[in-house]
Amino acid sequence: QEYPEDIRLKYRFLDLRREKLHQNIMTRIEIIKSMRRRMEGQGFFEFNTPILTASSPEGARDFLVPSRIHPGKFYALPQAPQQYKQLLMMSGFDRYFQIAPCFRDEDPRADRLPGEFYQLDVEMSFVTQEDVFAAMEPVITGVFEEFAKGKPVTKGWRRIPFAEALRKYGSDKPDLRNPIEMQDVSEHFRGSGFKVFARMLEDPKNQVWAIPATGGGSRAFCDRMNSWAQGEGQPGLGYIMWREGGEGAGPLANNIGPERTAAIRAQIGLKEGDAAFFVAGDPDKFWKFSGLARNKVGEELNLTDKERFELAWIVDFPMYEYNEEDKKVDFSHNPFSMPQGGLEALKSQDPLTIKAFQYDITCNGYEIASGGIRNHVPEAMVKAFEIAGYGEQEVVDRFGGMYRAFQYGAPPHGGMAAGVDRIVMLLCGTTNLREISLFPMNQQAMDLLMGAPSEATTKQLRELHIRVNLPQK
Repeated sequence: QEYPEDIRLKYRFLDLRREKLHQNIMTRIEIIKSMRRRMEGQGFFEFNTPILTASSPEGARDFLVPSRIHPGKFYALPQAPQQYKQLLMMSGFDRYFQIAPCFRDEDPRADRLPGEFYQLDVEMSFVTQEDVFAAMEPVITGVFEEFAKGKPVTKGWRRIPFAEALRKYGSDKPDLRNPIEMQDVSEHFRGSGFKVFARMLEDPKNQVWAIPATGGGSRAFCDRMNSWAQGEGQPGLGYIMWREGGEGAGPLANNIGPERTAAIRAQIGLKEGDAAFFVAGDPDKFWKFSGLARNKVGEELNLTDKERFELAWIVDFPMYEYNEEDKKVDFSHNPFSMPQGGLEALKSQDPLTIKAFQYDITCNGYEIASGGIRNHVPEAMVKAFEIAGYGEQEVVDRFGGMYRAFQYGAPPHGGMAAGVDRIVMLLCGTTNLREISLFPMNQQAMDLLMGAPSEATTKQLRELHIRVNLPQK
C-alpha cells in the first residue's frame, strides 16, 4: 500500500520490510563490498580518519559540536576527509581509500540526502591526472557492470572539457544517453531579418545556440516546447520546422528567409520532419536553461536511451569564478587543486582564465564523483588563496596542519571522491535517495523515527556553557 512519506519514515522499521526496499539495501551492501574488493585489488588500503575535527571551508556549512572541556570552542563534523587524506600522503601511505561518512549542513536537495552522505574517498601519491584516471576508471566501470543487470556500460570513457560540456550540452553533468548536441548558429542570424536576435548579436559576447530536434517538426510539438519554456520563466522558445521538400516553416524562418534557413539546416545536419529550437543572449546566463531544453526535447521525442549507463570524465574546470554577490574572485570548485601551469600561472595569468587539474565523473545526468590533483607547493598554495582574498596568516590559521606538512616536502598527489549513495541510486533504478538508505531524514532534514533534531535539556546546555538565542516569531 502507498503511504505518505512522513508515515513511512516514522515507521521505517516496518517500511524496510517492503521487498523492493529490502532488496535495495542488500544491493547497497554488495556494491560497497565490490568497491572495497576492487580498490584493494588496485593496491589501495582502507584508513579511517577522525569524525570530530576542525572547521574547514569545503564549500558548505559545517555541523558544529560544542566542546564541554573547552568552553566556547567547537569541533566540526568533516564535510570530507580532504585534509586528512592529503596528510596521509605526506606520511608515506601512498594509496588511501575509505568509505567515508561526510556531513554538510546544507538545505535539502533532491540529489543529496540532508545532513550526511557516504563517499568512496581516494588519494594517491606520485601521480598525474592520467594515473588517477587509469586507476579509477576500471573500478567504477567494474562496479557498474557488476550491478547493471545486463544494461550496457560505457567502455573507454570520453573526456569532455568543462567549457565544451556547457556549450554542447548546457550542463557540467550532461546526460550522454541523449544524442542532442547544441551548436552556435550566430552567423546565420547576424544582420538578418529577425531583428530580436540581430540586435542582440551587436554585443560581441552574445550568441545564438541551436538545439536540434530530430523528428520534432510538428506545430503541436513546437508549441508545446514554447509553452514549457514560458513555464520556466522564459519569454518563449524560437523554432524552425522543416517540412516536405526541405522548406523551413514558422515565424523565424519567414523572417530570415530560405537561404539562411537552409544554411542552419545544413550546419546542424537536419532533414525533413525535424525542427530546431533557438536560445539567444549571453551564454553565461542562458546555458543552464538551454541544457534543460535539450533534456526536455530528448525526453519528449524519446531520443534518450534509458537502458544504458553513460560514464564520462569532465575535465579542465576553471580554478576561479567571479562572485557577483561579494564582488570578488572565489574558488570555483576545490581550493586545494593544482592550477594548470602551477605557480607561474597564478603569478602571470588573469585568475578567471586559469584552469585547474580538476575533474568530475558523470553518469546519466548525475555528477557521481569529483576530484583533482592537489596543490602541494607551499608558495603556490599561499598564492592560490591570496587570489581568493585570504592572507598568508589566515591560511596558516585555517590549514595549519597541511601548511606545516607541505614545508617538510610533499609528493605530487591527487585523488577523488565518488558518491556512494548516488551510484547505488542509479544502479537500483530509482531517483529517490531515501529508497536506498536505511534510516534517512525527510526533506526538512528531520529524523521522524528518532525525533531529531530535538531540544537540549537545561543541564546539557549548562555543561556546554551555551545559551539558546531563538529568532523572534
